[in-house]
Amino acid sequence: MPRPTGRVLTLLELLQSGGTRTVAELADRLGVEGRTVRRYVGQLIDLDVPVESVRGRYGGYRLAPGYRLPPLMLNDEEALAVLLGLAAGRRAGLTTTQHTANETASAKIRRVLPKHIARRLDTLLDSLAFTDQPGAFDTPDAAVLLTLADAVRHHRPVSIRYTDRDGRRSERTLHAYGIVAHESRWYVTGKDARIDEERTFRLDRIADARALPGSFEAPAGFDPAQRVLSGFATADYRHQVTLRIHGTVEQIRARLPASVASLEDNEPASGEDHEAERWLRVELRVEQIDWLPAVLASLDRPFVIERPDELRTLVTALAERLTSYAHRS
Repeated sequence: MPRPTGRVLTLLELLQSGGTRTVAELADRLGVEGRTVRRYVGQLIDLDVPVESVRGRYGGYRLAPGYRLPPLMLNDEEALAVLLGLAAGRRAGLTTTQHTANETASAKIRRVLPKHIARRLDTLLDSLAFTDQPGAFDTPDAAVLLTLADAVRHHRPVSIRYTDRDGRRSERTLHAYGIVAHESRWYVTGKDARIDEERTFRLDRIADARALPGSFEAPAGFDPAQRVLSGFATADYRHQVTLRIHGTVEQIRARLPASVASLEDNEPASGEDHEAERWLRVELRVEQIDWLPAVLASLDRPFVIERPDELRTLVTALAERLTSYAHRS
């Protein structure tokens, strides 16, 4: 038979899973009577665990939000999920400027785990290998991130102090539509109220964010992630490249993702069968184009270069090099 202390901890674990639990349900799970459940709840309250009583037909007990996190109970799989999430987040750069928070959170979880579980988890984490190498991450300030998240959820304007890539500083009023994590960086996208245009900002370049009075309406169907990706594809870089490629969206996106290129259907010429001949117009804005010939070759699809002529020269040079290599004995 479980000892009373063990049942109290089991009760806490049940309440931590969320929602309201009826006395009958808790009594059945613990194998005790209803009055015993009430006694156990009293013991948790004596330990400053914020347990709340819910009245009514579907009433019972639930954990109330408090200033302190109540004792956290994790089974083996839950502890593994948390530690793997912390490790993956640190690896992917999904953290804030307080880099030590990830490490201290991991250490706290390890410290309270039973030794046999901690050893097994440490063995897994020590033996875990990644195929990519971690890079230098541009992490945002936690206070800025949380303020912007609140602004997105409650549709509140927010004032930000921003430094652009050229070092120019400005203060802007932003109607934030969404926060996006992409390739080890955080972005917020929305409308810059001063110029009444949609803009995307890197969070690590925001020095301060504070909520403003009022509210705004976000546009229906707005996709923050797609907006960020399309912004990369249409950024003001040195070269503007326009191609027509014969193939499916999936085939082209395999080599030219949305963060690199924008796609649109190209209407077929007179007499062409639209179903048999599907050409897509591909547009890119890039700083360098010397990498594009190899990408076009790897697509293995018919293509037409509309601009620039420099790209046509580079593709021809690559074809000649490959031909000379193929003829070597």
